[in-house]
Amino acid sequence: MTDLRHSFDGVPEIYDRVRPSYPPALFDDVFLYLDVSSRVSPKVVEIGPGTGQATAGLLERGAQVTAVEIGPRMSAFLRRKFANEARLEVVTSAFEDAQLASEVYDLVVSATAFHWVDPDIRLVKARRLLRPGGGLAIISTNRIASSADRGFFERAFPVYQKYRPDEQRHELPGEDLTPPEHGELLVSGLFDDVTLRRYRWDQTYSTAGYADLQRSYSWTQTVAPAAQEALIADLCDVIEREYGGSVVRPLVITLTLGRRPR
Repeated sequence: MTDLRHSFDGVPEIYDRVRPSYPPALFDDVFLYLDVSSRVSPKVVEIGPGTGQATAGLLERGAQVTAVEIGPRMSAFLRRKFANEARLEVVTSAFEDAQLASEVYDLVVSATAFHWVDPDIRLVKARRLLRPGGGLAIISTNRIASSADRGFFERAFPVYQKYRPDEQRHELPGEDLTPPEHGELLVSGLFDDVTLRRYRWDQTYSTAGYADLQRSYSWTQTVAPAAQEALIADLCDVIEREYGGSVVRPLVITLTLGRRPR
């Protein structure tokens, strides 16, 4: 897989500060999806936890979480952040290489990280880890077309293109989008009861917050530092002069669920 998976490891503090969390209702829905017998303290594998944006929601609901994180600095940050949480184990490894027991977990979950995992391995390995009847939950963060952004992202496109000449416009989905992992689960034949839920989850950023958000992205690491900061400075100038010092990212969080057959 691409080395971009390691790019987040250089900025764990920024990542933790600016990356959005997830709706509490989403975790409620995940746990309701599990069998009654596993709700007391389900065993969970989390793929790509980053700095714990989803990990907290799992732990708050009593889960025993094995968090598989490829970045050593991210892993260390996660251990510090949840230092008093005995139910969290952090494994520093790519999910493809992680040595995990088969057929013992109630849930495998990945929050905005599943797309980084080798597509030839991710569903097969997730299914193998789950006990019969266990669930797979794939969470994705999706920017959508919405007037809530007040035209900012259209206005910002020439700024990105100035520093990334190959930048292309992409038509954004609406609020009723279906993420690609939903179809992937359906056609795989590996999971039953494939279910999709959506949660509107817009995020508002100050100028400084939006600057740090850019620094947390993998693509930013492909730009020379001077060009990176020049791009961010130009974006900040637009936000300050034209948008009153704040910008809204219209988001829909999708939750795709599937169950390993009994």
